[in-house]
Amino acid sequence: MKIGELAQRTGVAPRLIRYYEQQGLLQAERAPNGYRRYTESDVERVERVAGLVRAGVPTRLAKVLLDAEDAQERREPTCPVQVAEQLAEELEGLESRIACLTRSRDTIRTYLARTRHEALLASAGPS
Repeated sequence: MKIGELAQRTGVAPRLIRYYEQQGLLQAERAPNGYRRYTESDVERVERVAGLVRAGVPTRLAKVLLDAEDAQERREPTCPVQVAEQLAEELEGLESRIACLTRSRDTIRTYLARTRHEALLASAGPS
């Protein structure tokens, strides 16, 4: 499939797909005319990358994560120390962001409850 179809199927702009390729997150085959050609597995890959990026994971770390997942699928038994250190550092950052978001959520919930706006609180979803 061409880049336009991949973009349509994943909801990711062609320009962003090219960026993912530049960052080493995606490898496209080239047709004789130079056009990129993508497969079904590329659809999954782009969706995975886009999900990581939306979750706040930088593309450089997304590459590390995806490479680690690929190695795991190939049943490579070890994770290089450098990769493990990067993942541990990112995990620490994620935990910190989650804690901050949790505090913000709790503050907003408390404020809405105190100011008698329970209807808005209920519409905000589960706690």
